Amino acid sequence: MTGSTGVLGHMSADARALVKRAWWVFVVGGIAMVVFGLMAFANPGVALFVMATLFAASVLVDGVSNIVGSLQNREKDGWWILLLMGLLGAAVGGYALFNPPLSIMAFILIVAFEAMLLGALLITLGYKVRQATSREWVLYLAGVLSILFGVLVIANPVTGSRTIVYMIASWSLVIGILKVVFGLRARKLVVAST
Repeated sequence: MTGSTGVLGHMSADARALVKRAWWVFVVGGIAMVVFGLMAFANPGVALFVMATLFAASVLVDGVSNIVGSLQNREKDGWWILLLMGLLGAAVGGYALFNPPLSIMAFILIVAFEAMLLGALLITLGYKVRQATSREWVLYLAGVLSILFGVLVIANPVTGSRTIVYMIASWSLVIGILKVVFGLRARKLVVAST
């Protein structure tokens, strides 16, 4: 596979350079989300506030990774989208981590809104990197799934805690895997020197 073919092959040079240099941001955040998802499935009986703490930590790690990656690439088009994703994740994750007695309902709604906002930002980033190709779909898929997850949680906020844990774990696994796949593909991009 050459750098000019494949899913990411036809991006604009600036967008290609951004995702090539910040590939690790997607991988680190994705791995944190996958780890959380696996832990949640392995321990479904654990109280929701413990799961909320683990989830908050994964969101915080993802947010900080996005902030660092965006600031390292400020000269690239679209860097501000990574920054907004990072600020959102760091704020939501930090708030949840430092407020362990959050009510279950408040946590569920925070997760739902964070998922919908993250989904919108992923779709926006997908648009930025897809402007020159008709084959980029990973960020769009991750964004749509994230928004759907948020809507489902808001529609059923009083669902049993085990179901909520499974929903959060499933969302985290899917989005995490998609982010890792995108990051690893972006790492292999060939970027023309300027």
